Amino acid sequence: MSVNFGEQGGALSYGSYLRLGVLLDQQRPESAPPAHDELLFITIHQVYELWFKQLLHELTTVRDILLGGATARDEVWTARHRLGRVITIEQVLIAQLPVLETMTPQDFLEFRSLLAPASGFQSVQFRELEFLSGAKDPNFAERLRGATDAEHARLATRLTEPSLWDGLVATISAHGLGSGDPEALKASLLAIARDRASYGELWDVAEGLLSHDELAAQWRALHATVVERQIGYKPGTGGSTGVQYLRDRRDLRFFPLLWELRTEL
Repeated sequence: MSVNFGEQGGALSYGSYLRLGVLLDQQRPESAPPAHDELLFITIHQVYELWFKQLLHELTTVRDILLGGATARDEVWTARHRLGRVITIEQVLIAQLPVLETMTPQDFLEFRSLLAPASGFQSVQFRELEFLSGAKDPNFAERLRGATDAEHARLATRLTEPSLWDGLVATISAHGLGSGDPEALKASLLAIARDRASYGELWDVAEGLLSHDELAAQWRALHATVVERQIGYKPGTGGSTGVQYLRDRRDLRFFPLLWELRTEL
């Protein structure tokens, strides 16, 4: 029996499904009276955290598919498709930064002092994304201020569990290619790159991971520039070196072997 929309007597509405009453009550400025641009600052960063949640959802499933070997065509397709979604989301993350730049340094200074010791450095989900992508640094987890026990537990899990790179290695091995050491992996990646007729789907997965890596690097670089334009060389509100810390992270690469491959082709 078919069901027509509207038959449920209003049990679920747009607002109740999205929990809009709760969601729209979460933008609470610290300044009093509220500085005009503080709402923008809060909204931008909350939106980033929502996208980080979605990226973790997508990349975790990609990792799990690849860890299973991904030899079935539908498994490889799903991994490629979800990596494509990740890439599109990361393009949105980059596109959001100019919105933040509509806030002038003078406007930011109206409320910046009230933020300390809060800092973007404390984003647990951002660290989870780095750890899941292979950039695992236990020092970040140890230095994280204000994190709950549950958040520390999540980071500890991300530090010990397999990464996206581990998933790619497992899939390469499942396709009968060498993966026992860096040289064997490099040889296998070269074979995949040079024989796309046989390994086209594997090449697409590797390229999807590289695009994720590239866009994450682009976001870090642009973010460093935006922060420099906003606060110059002031220390970060959380006690970091600010722009210098962000600059030091610009050359981070999640999958260095995929970048080295370009030299060998």
